[in-house]
This record gives sequence, C-alpha cells and structure tokens, in this order.
Amino acid sequence: MNAPINKLSVALDPLLPRLELDATGAALLAGVPDAAQGVECLVRAGCWPEAMRLIAHALPKREAVWWGCMCARAMPSADNLPADAEAVQAAEAWVRRPEDAPRRAAMAAAQKGGFRSPEAWAAVGAFWSGGSMAPEGAPVVPPGEHLTGVAVVGAVLLAALRHSPEKAPERYARFLASAQDIAAGGAGRLEVEPPPTR
Repeated sequence: MNAPINKLSVALDPLLPRLELDATGAALLAGVPDAAQGVECLVRAGCWPEAMRLIAHALPKREAVWWGCMCARAMPSADNLPADAEAVQAAEAWVRRPEDAPRRAAMAAAQKGGFRSPEAWAAVGAFWSGGSMAPEGAPVVPPGEHLTGVAVVGAVLLAALRHSPEKAPERYARFLASAQDIAAGGAGRLEVEPPPTR
C-alpha cells in the first residue's frame, strides 16, 4: 500500500533563502528536514505569514497558483470588480491548461486590475511559472524559479488581510487547511467569507 501523497514533503534547505526569515524564524527551522514539518514548526510558534510563505514556495507551481486562487475566492472584495473576477478565472484556466497562451492571458488579466488584488497576484503567479517574461517573439527571458512563490505569497497575504485585517489569524488557519488538502491531492476549496456590507 502506497503512503499518502504530501506535496509539501519537499526538502526545506533549498527553500530557506526564499523565505526572508528573521533570526527567530531561522532558528525555528534549524535542522527541520522538509517543508511540511517546517510549516508545522512555524504554525506552532504563531508565525503564520512565514508559514504561508513557506507553503507558497514548497508547493508545485500549479498547486501553489490554485491555492492562491482558493484563498482569493474565499475572501471576495466588496467592490466586486470585473478585473478581479477575470484575473482569478485566468489563473485557474492556466492551472487547468498550463500552456503559454493561458499563461500570458493570466498576466494580461492581472494588469487590468493594476496588480492590487489577491486575484491579480494569483494570475501573476501563473505568468511567472515558466516560459518567457518577454513579449512574444522577443528573446526569451525566463522568470526566476522562485517568482511563482513570491506572487502566490502576495495573493494569500492580501486575501488574509482583505476588508477585516483583524481576522487574519483565523483566515491563516483556514488557508493552511486548504493548502494541506491541495498538497494531498484535493481541491482545497474554502467557504466564502462574505464581504461586509457598506
């Protein structure tokens, strides 16, 4: 019988430079072998943003972008902007079909919203997943391997702080459960938190 899959069970050491940890965070992760255990250590210490950052860099790129989308969808904006809806739909389209055309469409959708929302940053994560950052036909400029994680961190943290920042800790806990579900092969869907009425 095969052991259950956990896509967070990747080596931690190569990810550490991406996490921008302070001395306390670095000490928490000293000697921890994999990212899944690293997340547990950070959560136990109450270092939620750092745990979210580690997840975003540890998950495979498609799963990370999908997680960013799930977090964004769970925290819709009261403004209900069409650009945000388009961005998250474009990011999800790339997850379903990770090819160059959907990847570029995700960036175009992110640009429409001015890169201000979790939805936009999930879409940027798709664009930064591979291929070239240069316009089509121009010499190839590959994105840095870490950039999808950077964009997804932006999506997740913006979602956690959206319209009620004081609720961030409980949202982080929900986002963690979503990431763990995705890492195990699930969809990671979250209950939607309605925005406050104006």
